[in-house]
Amino acid sequence: MADPVLLILSGSLRKEATNLKLAREAARLFGSAEVIEGDLNMPLYDGDLESAEGIPAVVQALADQIARADAVVISTPEYNKGPSGVLKNALDWVSRTEGNPWQDKPVAVMSAAAGRAGGERAQMVLRSFMVPFRANVLPGPEVHLAGSSKEFDDDGRLTSEQYTKTLLALMTGLRALATRA
Repeated sequence: MADPVLLILSGSLRKEATNLKLAREAARLFGSAEVIEGDLNMPLYDGDLESAEGIPAVVQALADQIARADAVVISTPEYNKGPSGVLKNALDWVSRTEGNPWQDKPVAVMSAAAGRAGGERAQMVLRSFMVPFRANVLPGPEVHLAGSSKEFDDDGRLTSEQYTKTLLALMTGLRALATRA
């Protein structure tokens, strides 16, 4: 059997974003897989743009990656008590593509933030954003990485045994859903 395809999405565009590091750690702990990093750097959703030019190529590429993936990891920062605008924009754009690439897709959500709650509110809001897509969002265990800039070593690995243990449990559950076909 071929390795499952795992798509990872970081709600931050920063090159050294802790949410990207967390998503990459999730992929490592997921185990053997073809890992794809989705690109959320796309134009703001604009109905006039969609009417005039159709779905942008970067949006269709992301929708195709979601459809192809056996499972998806989404890691979001917390901006003003919610997920990033970049992530919400990408979700809105993908919802405009043909079909529903999220339908029944196993999805693990997580968050990394500077604050002591680790993006807990952003993750709760992200979970509500996923409801209309009818994705199979794992209920837990929840991973809220607090003080995230201090939680990774120079190689991008989590340094906390507790966070690693919780993330491994989440990835074990995601892998079980992804390979249950």
